[in-house]
Amino acid sequence: MNSFTSLENVKKILVKGRTKTSVIINDIHTDLRVVPRESFGSALQYFTGSKEHNIKIRKIASDKGMKISEYGVFDRKTNKRLAGETEEEVYNALSMAYIEPELREDRGEIEEAMKNKLPKLINEKDIKGDFHVHTKWSDGANSIEEMAGAGIKKGYSYIAVTDHSKSLRVARGLKENDVSGQIDEIKKINKKYPNFKIFTGTETDIKENGELDFDDSLLKRLDVVIAGVHSKLKIDEKTMTERIITAMGNKNVDIIAHPTGRVIGKREPYRLNMEKILDAASRNKTCLEINALPDRLDLNDTYIKMAREKSVKLCINTDAHNLSHFDMMKYGVFNARRGWLTKNDVLNTYSADEIKDFFAK
Repeated sequence: MNSFTSLENVKKILVKGRTKTSVIINDIHTDLRVVPRESFGSALQYFTGSKEHNIKIRKIASDKGMKISEYGVFDRKTNKRLAGETEEEVYNALSMAYIEPELREDRGEIEEAMKNKLPKLINEKDIKGDFHVHTKWSDGANSIEEMAGAGIKKGYSYIAVTDHSKSLRVARGLKENDVSGQIDEIKKINKKYPNFKIFTGTETDIKENGELDFDDSLLKRLDVVIAGVHSKLKIDEKTMTERIITAMGNKNVDIIAHPTGRVIGKREPYRLNMEKILDAASRNKTCLEINALPDRLDLNDTYIKMAREKSVKLCINTDAHNLSHFDMMKYGVFNARRGWLTKNDVLNTYSADEIKDFFAK
């Protein structure tokens, strides 16, 4: 405990004892608990699950003549320990499959675990590429070839270069002739990397009326068209919903970027009717982005699960503006797991050839 309370970033010690110490680290209340080895799994399960998840788990244990706490699973009559060393033991004692930590929210995971029908959640190793990548052509810090090199280093099969469009002047958005020049450059670079594909693309602005910043004649030339809202963010729910649905109605639009527009701690989400957005995405076969940047995580896990239930395809992108941003992919994957996503639910687990077929729709 002395080592814990002596950490450099500990601002305040709230409680200090032999088995429990509470401190403030970087403005976050942080606890350190020490438990016997035979209780480690039950303690981990107890403190990982949400309150609602644990209440239901305790009710199920009680109905089975057991009691459960951070110290283990016990027979209520004899007080005999039945499980506790691992989390798997805890769930198995209650006749359930192991529930991944991200799912422990009492959103149906307990019922599915009792039927052994939980989804096999996506992992970062399943990701084969990134569709949302910016370069020096707009507001990125690196060249196309440098970003491709970072993708190759990550073990990816492809990236899509999707620089901003002309209306977003603050981000040095590309004009039509710039896009044509970028297409030519990408063709040349692709010849140098036969086992890696750079898709041509854009992150085109969605205007207030739902129209796009580029004409269809240009969008048709691109492999991947991402559309996103970057202006007039505070309009009413009906108008914003119709704005995005109109954009999805354009057959050239493949992906909607950061669909709710939130920036955590800085900007609230747009006012949207998400049911209508998801229905339109399903109808138009438009992919919705899970933006992996930690201050976005947009879509959030609740909307991700809703999208999955409506068979909407999703993709996890980093919105990379420099080489280090590719490392943010893990946060998008964490969020996708909270939303119950499997490998098959996420577009950028597909091969480059499968991607071409999907976007050809």
